[in-house]
Amino acid sequence: FAAVAVQNRYCKPVMRPLGERTVLKNGRHPVVEVYSKEPFVGNDTFLDAEDRTMIITGPNMAGKSTYMRQVALITLMAHVGSFVPCLEAEIALTDRIFTRVGASDNLLFDQSTFMVEMTEVAGILNSATANSLLVLDEVGRGTSTFDGLSIAWAVVEYISKHIKAKTMFATHYHELTELEGTLDGVRNYHVAVR
Repeated sequence: FAAVAVQNRYCKPVMRPLGERTVLKNGRHPVVEVYSKEPFVGNDTFLDAEDRTMIITGPNMAGKSTYMRQVALITLMAHVGSFVPCLEAEIALTDRIFTRVGASDNLLFDQSTFMVEMTEVAGILNSATANSLLVLDEVGRGTSTFDGLSIAWAVVEYISKHIKAKTMFATHYHELTELEGTLDGVRNYHVAVR
C-alpha cells in the first residue's frame, strides 16, 4: 500500500461516519491509469443525503462505467486501509458495495443474460441499505426498449424512495433524466467526449 501510494500520488482519505457525504476530488481509476497509454483525466464525485442518486448518460465508450467503477474501487480501497487515487477524498463508511455491470448468461441453468441481470438487481434491491453504495450499469438493456425503460425507471424510483442508498446509475434511457425534477436526491450527469 505504501509503495503504490507514493508511486501513484495517492492521498490519505478522511473516513466519515455512516450516512455522511462522499467527496472525491480528481479521483482516478487505480488500474486504468496505470495501464492506459493515454493520461487518465481525474473526475470529481459528490454524494450525500441530498444528492445521492446520479443518473449518468453519455455515448458508448465515454467512460461512464470506468467512472462508476473507480468510485467503487476508491471506496473499497479506503475501507481496507489504503490511500486512494485522488487529490482529496472524504468517504462515508459504507456497509456494502453492490454492482450490476456487464452482460453474462448462465445457460447451464437456463438463465438468459436478461434473467441473470434481473436476478442480480432483485438481490441488490432486497439487500441494500441506506449506507450501501450501488453501481448499476445499463439496467434493462436485455429486453425491448419500453420494457427496459420501465424496469430502469422502477429501479431508480424504488432506490430513491425506499432504500435511499448512494447510487450511480448509468443509462442510455435519456427519459430517466426526467426523474431529477420528481424524485428527491436524483441528479443528472452527462459524460461528454472530446
